[in-house]
Amino acid sequence: MLNSLTKKLVLIVVITVFSNINSNPIIAATLEEIKQRGKLIIAVKDNIRPLGFRNPQNHLQGLEIDLARQLAKDILGDSQAVILHPVSNQERLQKVIDGEVDLAIARITINTSRTRLVNFSPYYYLDGTGIITNDPTIRALDHLSQAKIAVLKRSSTIPVIRAELPQAELIGVHSYQEALTLLEAGTVKAFAADNSILAGWVQQYPQYYQLPVRLSGEALGVVMPKGLQYASLRSRVNQAIGRWKASGWLAKRLEYWGLP
Repeated sequence: MLNSLTKKLVLIVVITVFSNINSNPIIAATLEEIKQRGKLIIAVKDNIRPLGFRNPQNHLQGLEIDLARQLAKDILGDSQAVILHPVSNQERLQKVIDGEVDLAIARITINTSRTRLVNFSPYYYLDGTGIITNDPTIRALDHLSQAKIAVLKRSSTIPVIRAELPQAELIGVHSYQEALTLLEAGTVKAFAADNSILAGWVQQYPQYYQLPVRLSGEALGVVMPKGLQYASLRSRVNQAIGRWKASGWLAKRLEYWGLP
């Protein structure tokens, strides 16, 4: 027989378990459950122009926001039938894995290690290393053959630039703001980073020029949950992206948001 103290401890454990279950509901759903719910829940970025960012009125906008709304229209018949859930880089995959969102469209590169954890759609944008400059004499890659170029420390951009411009001097920076400071001071001639990021930079600072190059290929895709129960949802997302490409709708949105 359990004594009084043991019974109380067991009761506390049971109450705690049920409280945790109730306070952390699983939101991710199958295609049919999403239709019954009437809302698609998608993780997005809110600080990466022009993919996902906030306008002066604090409204989310950008290419990936357009994609999220178009998916809601394709699946639920209403582009507003979507809950946009801003996430950090560290949260992007985990939110899908934990079932807190249905999908993630948050500047996530398709790679082998990630495909072990989640499924990806066909890519919607081929990102890659690009270069910007505020020097009007630099308009081609070979103009930087022996120049000083800022790069983020420990970034994948470094080996790409070293391969393309072996005689250039790479200057490591800790942030985009530090790169901007060096460019404005004339300490470096250019800054190398992902083209999607640089496109947003040029939109904010029109005096900068983005070289028409893509020195590496990094495909961005929609993150979807693994599991047979999500097969119909994955199929709908994949088919939608295929239609967007075939119809030219996706190309027009890329052009609208200034993505090279």
